Amino acid sequence: MSILSDSGFEEDLHTSPVHQRAAGSTSAWHECDYEESCFIIQRHNELQFLAHNCLARQPQITAEARSKLVSWLIAVHRQLKLSFESCCLAVNIMDRFLITTSVAADCFQLLGVTSLLIATKQVEVYSPRITQLLSLCCNSFSREQLCNLECLVLLRLNFRLAAPTLAFFLDYFTSRLAGFQSGRAISTQDTNTWKEHGAAEMKWKWLACKVCELSLADYTFNKYMPSVIVQCAVKLAKDLLETHSVQSTDNDAGSVKTSESFSFEEYPPLTCENQLLFQQCTDDLKLLVSLNRDAVQDFI
Repeated sequence: MSILSDSGFEEDLHTSPVHQRAAGSTSAWHECDYEESCFIIQRHNELQFLAHNCLARQPQITAEARSKLVSWLIAVHRQLKLSFESCCLAVNIMDRFLITTSVAADCFQLLGVTSLLIATKQVEVYSPRITQLLSLCCNSFSREQLCNLECLVLLRLNFRLAAPTLAFFLDYFTSRLAGFQSGRAISTQDTNTWKEHGAAEMKWKWLACKVCELSLADYTFNKYMPSVIVQCAVKLAKDLLETHSVQSTDNDAGSVKTSESFSFEEYPPLTCENQLLFQQCTDDLKLLVSLNRDAVQDFI
């Protein structure tokens, strides 16, 4: 049995660029880095898991209601100490279900916690207890209702749960950047310089994550693929910290400059069409950050 049989990747692998590249060569797969292989597969799958216009056929669910529920799910995932991947996957499951089925407004929260339960079963070692999730909803729903909805969601999604998420691409790009930075020389042996560099990198990662988190709750960003949002969030985080660094350390010649520390290669390579898409997404993220300045103030 394939070791990927529980992840949903095994069917995608046979049609992915990675498999096609490895065909006819027993060593090709081993030459391809595992992380890079997962990235290629998820990039290949993005479009089919995109929940664009998920509220188009929802007469009782508005973009504002979705924003409130997703913001609540973000708070819940923190309270339960779940991964950001679980939160992102839960939102994706919820949005894709909304494409298939009309949901009553009074059942929307139930759909949210049900999606979170499904996501944690896919991602976490241990899932939250059903009673724990129901208590977060003030026990407005029964265990039977949640279990029945869980079955319905899985059936409507055809058990396709290995969706590319913001968390996946955020982890990929930040790990690539961390590796890139480790290859760049901070030749000085000064301990303070290393500490400043580490603190700047941590602040940059948290800011990029916060921007992605804000976009998760905003219905405007459902039209963008996760990898596009993450790349734009990464660049925006870099630009925000670079601007702040220039303003606050203009006279400090010994500081680690953000412009020298942060750089990465775009995926896919930017064409004219991609440039327009990336610019539009970046502009939307800038507006989102400006409207939620208090939420990112601690990171800048």
